Amino acid sequence: MTGEAASGSSFSRLRTSIYDSAGEIVFGMSDGLVSIFGLVAGMAVGSHDADLVFLAGATAAIAASVSMMAGLYLDLESESDEARVEAERREKEIRSDPTGAVNKLIDVLQDTGLSQKSLNAIRDDMQADPIAIRRIETVISCEEEPSARKVSPIVHSCWMGIADFAAGITPAIPFAFLPFDDALVVSIAGTAALLILLGIGRARIGNRKAARTVLETIAIATAAAIAGVLIGLIIT
Repeated sequence: MTGEAASGSSFSRLRTSIYDSAGEIVFGMSDGLVSIFGLVAGMAVGSHDADLVFLAGATAAIAASVSMMAGLYLDLESESDEARVEAERREKEIRSDPTGAVNKLIDVLQDTGLSQKSLNAIRDDMQADPIAIRRIETVISCEEEPSARKVSPIVHSCWMGIADFAAGITPAIPFAFLPFDDALVVSIAGTAALLILLGIGRARIGNRKAARTVLETIAIATAAAIAGVLIGLIIT
């Protein structure tokens, strides 16, 4: 029974981390697939060597996923540090002039249509605990406390890296197992299928029309492929 509970808890945490990192997963897949598909297209036109195309695609996919993962982690860490510093500054400001902070909050709440009785009750509560003002300000501004995040920056970054690599390696994998011409066809077909799924995922997350989002996603990848092909032709 304990094992089942632990398994359920682990699955729940995994599901939460995936759901909370959905944006990073979609962005990582989009970045990895588009950039590496453009590289593979250029290498395929320029070299006609399956092994070389796979080597370039796999190397770029690994490098790009590590770069994206590190970049996201540093960005989230900086964002968390900035929020923490701002919270400390605001708390210090409130402590230095609690009466002024309470009055400013009441002035803001007056525009919400609350009765004077409610405002007086809030004023009494805030005067007893002035630091609660900052928590109320956070709720009003719809900001999220860094400590309240369900998933840590490391988990967000890992999902970003995994998604970026998994999508990025897709166009290159066929060249490791198939003759060049067959690999090229499979690479294009596999990339197109993944782009469609990615477009549908973007549409669901953003509550947008699926057809338009899929076409946008395919158009971006096509532009990257054309750019890669042009570079391959120019160099060769």
